[in-house]
Amino acid sequence: MGRYIIGIDQSTQGTKALLVDEAGRLIRRADRSHEQKVNERGWVSHDPAEIAANVLAVAREVVEAEGVDPADIAGVGISNQRETTVAWNSRTGDPLCDAIVWQCSRAQDVCDAIAGIDGAAEIIRERTGLALSPYYPAAKMAWIMKHVPAAAEAARAGELCLGTVDAWVVWTLTHGAEFRCDYSNASRTQLFDIEKLAWSTRACRLFGIDPAWLPEVTDSDACFGTTDLDGFLPAPVPIHGVLGDSHAALFGQGCYGRGQAKATLGTGSSVMMNIGGGLKRSTCGLSSSLAWRMGGETTYVLEGNINYAGAVKTWLRDDMHLIEGPGEATDLAYASNPASRVYLVPAFTGLGAPHWESEARAAVFGMTRTTGRAEFVRAADESIAFQIFDVVDAMQRDSGIDLSELRVDGGPTRDPYLMQFLCDMLLVPLVAAGNDEMSGLGAAWAAGIALGLYPADVAHGCKPRASWDVQMAATDRAERIAGWRRAVRATIAFAE
Repeated sequence: MGRYIIGIDQSTQGTKALLVDEAGRLIRRADRSHEQKVNERGWVSHDPAEIAANVLAVAREVVEAEGVDPADIAGVGISNQRETTVAWNSRTGDPLCDAIVWQCSRAQDVCDAIAGIDGAAEIIRERTGLALSPYYPAAKMAWIMKHVPAAAEAARAGELCLGTVDAWVVWTLTHGAEFRCDYSNASRTQLFDIEKLAWSTRACRLFGIDPAWLPEVTDSDACFGTTDLDGFLPAPVPIHGVLGDSHAALFGQGCYGRGQAKATLGTGSSVMMNIGGGLKRSTCGLSSSLAWRMGGETTYVLEGNINYAGAVKTWLRDDMHLIEGPGEATDLAYASNPASRVYLVPAFTGLGAPHWESEARAAVFGMTRTTGRAEFVRAADESIAFQIFDVVDAMQRDSGIDLSELRVDGGPTRDPYLMQFLCDMLLVPLVAAGNDEMSGLGAAWAAGIALGLYPADVAHGCKPRASWDVQMAATDRAERIAGWRRAVRATIAFAE
């Protein structure tokens, strides 16, 4: 057997290939971006053919750049942008239209029509664990069937494939031999019964989707087929370790046990808690999904997604022109008046979990005559932590589990002011991952474990980059949380 694993991280902005050695260490990375197609209506699309070509290109590049013999590649793992939806012809292998990206809400009319059916939205939430939304693949697939004639023609001919990006990448890497997705991605389609672990007949019927058009759901660590990377490898190697990117990051952070949680901070933030082998339906505004299914055992999660994390700092830089870069926000936060109690609620496109107020808009509260640039920037920085606090608070109430620590990864975790403030709000230690590539590494490690190359606890060998312990006085914390909650209530009230 070879000594290296290639981890493919197919994300919203581009595709990365990680070369991971026999000790589970990341030794080389290659990446390529792809076109972000945004039309005048704000519809967001990707070219599936471009993504498939980039997957092969970065996989080859990372091996060649390190000077590794292609014969030493043992297997491939895949993490992928979730919810982005692809339609293709099973006979030709050609995409039938551009992929509809997870951010795109063009299928809102589909959801509005279903919401008008008595009890339908609750049935969907009960079966799938997800609130009815155009951001999930179910509505996107229904939109494709209505607006893309080639898809309807392929369906009539028995040649239609509808899937998430993992299914598309597996299909292309195996030259069409395998049409599979993993349980984590299936659980995010809004078509999968997360209790019965099968495509939901009722949900599929409501969206007008025939389960025959959907991929076979496969254990996340099982074999998804073999690939020679289009002739680059001397012999085909197995594809194991296929997970949605947030789930792969949870695995990469070593959150294998019930009650362990991580927050991935990027443009937005995904906060996810492992709740073990039993399904828990959220009553506090979160999503219930599968973390993964490995070795025949299912692990569930509670998840909350935040729209504006790092994007808040981008707004400060590009639109408000208050900072030149993220590091300046940190400096200004430290330099601000400690007595300031300004709150920014960054509901630029509504409030996500756990509030779900789509009509809310951003607002600022608590400014005085002495509020200056530093205090305003600090309020923006702190808003990231407050939003994560709201999600974690909901998770603890939903699960009945008191968090003992939160593992964090992503660019904003390099802001020490933000991390200390988040630690103080949560009242638990924070541990920052030693590597920023936790999604790709999580998939690579899952593949290596399945192949017997790595021990089951390989993630624990990745030493943390930094950690934070609680410092803030209890009275100060209580005052700040109360102020944030008043600000959120006022923001929601203003939208009514």
